[in-house]
Amino acid sequence: MAANVENYWQRFVDTSPEALASLSNEQQQELKTIMALSDFVAAQLCRYPQWITALFESQLNGTDRKSFASDLHELLSAVNDEEQIKQILRQYRNRQMVGIAWRDFMGYTSLEESLLDLSVLAEALVIAGRDWLYHDMCATLGTPTSPEGVAQKLLILGMGKLGGRELNFSSDIDLVFTFPEHGETIGGRRSIDNQQFFIRMGQRLVNLLHQVTVDGFVYRVDMRLRPYGESGPLVVSFSGLEDYYQEQGRDWERYAMVKARALGPWTADSDELHDLLRPFVYRRYLDFSAIESLRKMKGLITQEVRRRKLTDNIKLGAGGIREVEFVVQSFQLIRGGREPSLRQQSLFAAIETLYQLGQIEYLALDELKQSYLMLRRVENLLQAINDEQTQTLPVKELDWDRLCWALNADNEMDLRQQIEGAMACIHRHFKETVGGDNQDDKSETWSQQLWDAQEEETAFAILDEQEVELQLWPMLKRWHDTVVRRTIGPRGRETLDKLMPRLLCDLSLHSQPTKAFEPVSKVLDQILTRTTYLELLCENPGARQQLVSLCCASPWIAEQLAKFPMLLDELIDPAQLYDTTSLDDYSSELRQYLLRVPEDDMEQQMEALRQFKLSQQLKIAAADVTGVLPVMQVSDHLTFLAEAIIEQVVQQAWLQVSTRHGVPEGLKTNEMGFAVIGYGKAGGLELGYGSDLDLVFLHNAKQGGQTNGGRAIDVGHFYLKLAQRILHLFSTRTTSGELYEVDMRLRPSGASGLLVSEIEHFGDYQRKEAWTWEHQALVRARFMFGDNSLSSRFNELRSEVLESNRDNAVLAKNVRDMRLKMRDHLLKVGKGMFDLKQSPGGIADIEFIAQYLVLANASEYPSLSFWSDNVRIFEQLAELELIPIASAQSLTQAYCHLRDESHRLTLQQVATTLPFSEVKQHAEKVLEIYQRILN
Repeated sequence: MAANVENYWQRFVDTSPEALASLSNEQQQELKTIMALSDFVAAQLCRYPQWITALFESQLNGTDRKSFASDLHELLSAVNDEEQIKQILRQYRNRQMVGIAWRDFMGYTSLEESLLDLSVLAEALVIAGRDWLYHDMCATLGTPTSPEGVAQKLLILGMGKLGGRELNFSSDIDLVFTFPEHGETIGGRRSIDNQQFFIRMGQRLVNLLHQVTVDGFVYRVDMRLRPYGESGPLVVSFSGLEDYYQEQGRDWERYAMVKARALGPWTADSDELHDLLRPFVYRRYLDFSAIESLRKMKGLITQEVRRRKLTDNIKLGAGGIREVEFVVQSFQLIRGGREPSLRQQSLFAAIETLYQLGQIEYLALDELKQSYLMLRRVENLLQAINDEQTQTLPVKELDWDRLCWALNADNEMDLRQQIEGAMACIHRHFKETVGGDNQDDKSETWSQQLWDAQEEETAFAILDEQEVELQLWPMLKRWHDTVVRRTIGPRGRETLDKLMPRLLCDLSLHSQPTKAFEPVSKVLDQILTRTTYLELLCENPGARQQLVSLCCASPWIAEQLAKFPMLLDELIDPAQLYDTTSLDDYSSELRQYLLRVPEDDMEQQMEALRQFKLSQQLKIAAADVTGVLPVMQVSDHLTFLAEAIIEQVVQQAWLQVSTRHGVPEGLKTNEMGFAVIGYGKAGGLELGYGSDLDLVFLHNAKQGGQTNGGRAIDVGHFYLKLAQRILHLFSTRTTSGELYEVDMRLRPSGASGLLVSEIEHFGDYQRKEAWTWEHQALVRARFMFGDNSLSSRFNELRSEVLESNRDNAVLAKNVRDMRLKMRDHLLKVGKGMFDLKQSPGGIADIEFIAQYLVLANASEYPSLSFWSDNVRIFEQLAELELIPIASAQSLTQAYCHLRDESHRLTLQQVATTLPFSEVKQHAEKVLEIYQRILN
């Protein structure tokens, strides 16, 4: 390096003795060092020695990047000559680049800061050129305007690393030009079309930046990422952009658009442009087609590297910079539709978000980031040596010396080992995420041969050799023949042909492949025309295995997966699938889930509620069928899930009604004066799969009050509207089905009563008008959502009613009569079979025993009115010695066993009946206790 610097140093000494004299010995030594490290810096400082003083005085400590735009505006404001503009832009660029290179080589700044400086500088130069040209052209051609007379501006999308604010030292800049609306110029000698105006302006801007003059260039500009590439117009309108991407946008263009960012000060037009592009880039579902697209792109790059005989390329080679971008952007493209936080241009920010979302482990984050930083630092220094766009490691020994000095490496071998280690680490993560190394391996497996088989003899021979049951072939053949007649498109057909051999391998590992194939094929039937889900299964072995095992374990789960393919997303990570949400966390999980959806988009909010319910219900069912959750906990989870959903439904309904009418006068902050009471299974914490919700709505507003909004209504009418809106939100059928079926018949006066009752009226009704069966229902009632004051008052009223004195003989007769009436109406079972709920000795008998004992004894033992679930009622009865401990245990064991069987049969999608012989022991014991207590 010492020999190399002598020429530059001598030239500097000869031409700038004054500048040299002003420097201290330490500064002279540093200047000599930087000239030895970078030919670009040396050449610029020999030409502009006056820059050196400012660099030493302040600019080596860092640059005020926020001043770039204002500096340029000031420099260009009084200039009318385009050639002079070119000179100013280039000299300003070179001066700032010298400072950035100097700080980078000497280690005065972090790589991230250096990349940000480079990006902000590029943006400032591009926007300064744009704004000067716009002002100049409007003065001669008139101002482009929309039909409404609104002035139109040229918007510039910065692509790639410029968009991500991670531009390297001597990078091309990829730009796309666009403008909001068509129209004509006004104020010029003659009007021209807006698009024509902006095409001329775009051509001038590219020339302004790209042309090489005596001062060099500002940036090499690449416009090939625009619609239709080089064959398309240089500038298109927003509508033209939208039409192109909707109709003809290709996978690689989606990838490119991840980093697209409107340059310059942010405006409403910038917002509109990004909103327009978002649906093209980020799909609303989990988009696993992205992996295949990225894999194909990587394959083409690898072919290009081979064809061009590129060696030592730290960007495009295996484990290069591009592979890190592919890893991160594969996650962004797959999940960005669901996770708004992933929709960002910066790779550094995106990879941190992936870690926060649990998509990558900390070790992977650290390894990828450190390896990426290493390669980007090498790339930046390589380019700063001579302001050349290169990602190829040096051939010259001198350049290796320069890199080793800047990177504190002992020698070329040491630095090569560090680079190779970083690239090996990146390539390992790339293979794990995107894969693609084995695409050339076309060797057919037995399952590929089976899927392609035409003859029965061939198929049987394959199955026999693999020791798989032969009955699989007729089912597979029938299904294959059906699928051939379906219209699923070439991409879908290609994906299915890749998926099926893999799926057949998974099925062959099952004890009964034929039995497993039937429910799995029904799920496939529903997703054949939704290629993204075929790709999900194709790309995720874990998801396929979970699909097979869960479909075999439960036809109900299989039906849910077939009806709602979005649930297949839940199968990707088995650890998360079986990790059911904690009971206390359903509310917070749902609130967090809904944050992804705009608060004012009611359609999306309703859909999100249903998706959350379905996905959580699947997790509970998966844990249930595999024995992870016992029956009592299954019902607890299903009930707490329902409570969380009730809370959000009421809040959404409240927001909608109160926005229109205001809120009842006199309410404190965060109060609604409204409550939801759960009856039946919801009240007793005993919900099952597919249970409806028995609910009663209460309010505590004073009669005659009004709401305080612009369209004020009386409070009774307000709470009626609130109840109607709640029921609408529950019952509306969206893409993901109905939220819950809600039964309101247990409210005062049943179907003929008011939809919402004032709480004191509710108390009066329970005291004076309610039937015995309504008091039985009240035993199972529980406050589920609402204000604390209503909760306290409801519990007081419930206790008061349940603790009333009763004639136990009359009570027992009423309870018996109601039970017989229910049985006559609902029991429909064949001889020798047992209906788990309605048969004598079944669940209903157990519930009636509990309800009778509470109503008969709560006046003397008030603690009996506290619980609403049967198990704890029986515990309390035993503690009070109102029934023998043995009887309480028998009733509890029978109740839990019958509910467990009910859950199991529901998941098997069969009637909740069993041969009497299988439940005889429990049923006879329950019947004996029932007759002893109620007869």
